[in-house]
Amino acid sequence: MDKLKAPRKQWIKFSIAGFILILFTIWLGNFWVLFLLPFLFDIYVTKFIPWSWWKNIKNPQIRKIFEWADAILFALVAVYFINLYLFQNYKIPSSSLEKTLLVGDHLFVSKVAYGPRTPNTPFAFPLVQHTFPMLNCKSYLDIQWKSHRLAGFGQVQRNDIVVFNFPAGDTVCTGRQEVDYDGLCYEAGLSKLKNNQVNIDSLRSKGVDVRTLCFKIGRQIVQNDRATYGRIVYRPVDRRENYVKRCIATAGDVLEVRNREIYINGKKQERQPGVQHYCEIISTQPLTQEIYDNLEISNENSGHALLGNNQSGSFVYVLPLTLQNQTDLRKVPFVKSVTEKNVSELISSEQTTFPAGYNTKWTVDNYGPLWIPKAGKTIALTVKTLPLYERAIRNYEKNKLEVKNGKIYINGKETNHYTFKMDYFWMMGDNRHNSADSRIWGYVPEDHIVGKPLFVWLSLSPDKSLFGGGIRWNRFFKYAGK
Repeated sequence: MDKLKAPRKQWIKFSIAGFILILFTIWLGNFWVLFLLPFLFDIYVTKFIPWSWWKNIKNPQIRKIFEWADAILFALVAVYFINLYLFQNYKIPSSSLEKTLLVGDHLFVSKVAYGPRTPNTPFAFPLVQHTFPMLNCKSYLDIQWKSHRLAGFGQVQRNDIVVFNFPAGDTVCTGRQEVDYDGLCYEAGLSKLKNNQVNIDSLRSKGVDVRTLCFKIGRQIVQNDRATYGRIVYRPVDRRENYVKRCIATAGDVLEVRNREIYINGKKQERQPGVQHYCEIISTQPLTQEIYDNLEISNENSGHALLGNNQSGSFVYVLPLTLQNQTDLRKVPFVKSVTEKNVSELISSEQTTFPAGYNTKWTVDNYGPLWIPKAGKTIALTVKTLPLYERAIRNYEKNKLEVKNGKIYINGKETNHYTFKMDYFWMMGDNRHNSADSRIWGYVPEDHIVGKPLFVWLSLSPDKSLFGGGIRWNRFFKYAGK
């Protein structure tokens, strides 16, 4: 009974910790967590188990080691749960959202905005997404639990900036991790046919399924060419790369891109202020570094800017610009013209659009129309339209999908329709001509949503030294949600 005569402050601590644990259990929906309550009671009140036994070690050096180990272990556990259920830091690695978010911005991302997910891989080292640097090994154990989303403050809305796991990152070539596996296979197969001088149009006119042929050839190339593509690995949902883009369309919407403009359900959408496209700039003098700085164009985007001189001796540039940038640049005395164009008019090579090989006329500037899958909605399926939804049906919703003799089989049963289990979203970068997004790799399933950026807490320019303008003070605590 003496054990229960703990100081009042210990009872208060236990009451607070127990109350928090009960609230967390209700939120989690897993009442097995309540088995931790007796351990909390012992830690704060009864103390039958000598949790701090190391404090009685007489050797001060050894005691100091255990003290540090105890502090580090507590910090790792705290960071793990904070990152998993509350907040996470995210660094902008590329210019796909440039103008809205810049390369080098560090974001404070809220997990509770849309509701955090319980982990697929619960045994993982905190702050490491999937691979330990230098060690080049997994940062998680291949023990997977079924995941579900906890209650949050809201749902993904159109035009939200969203952090999510790369949906096409389930199968990854370690030598080309930035490109989706299906896209790699298709491009490798298509290149092989072209290098062998095979007439693609002739094959199509003869009824050959060129898309399937390219995938078949390409997969063999990717699997055998380790030097170029590296090993092929599989990653669970929560261990796939984190991406950040703008949600352009939500579940049930019909999306279309016409000459760079977005249409949702047939209605033209107003451009967000940070949206930019490639423009042709003709000037009588070279553009200065001051102009690049004022336009907030990173070196990543300006590296190929100067195309050369035209016949009149003027300088010709291609730069990504917002509508406001275009207006400002036209005011520069030596700039003759600024013309926004489709990327195909300015750059010879263009990425294959989703789904790879489906419609050779679709481009990043003219795409769709395409219906975004919605949970509970049923669509008609044909062999012709199946490529639009096969990845969602097979990879994301875990069905066995086959096509035999022109007929579709799902889980062994012939069918001509499918009812979706999840909502899907269409994500695009604001830097529209320099963004690998849903136009390239497809929909983002609801179980891939990570959270919503709240604000920029640190911003470091990769193009400047730390004390030479590299710290962008004006971006600190800038709202990042829209």
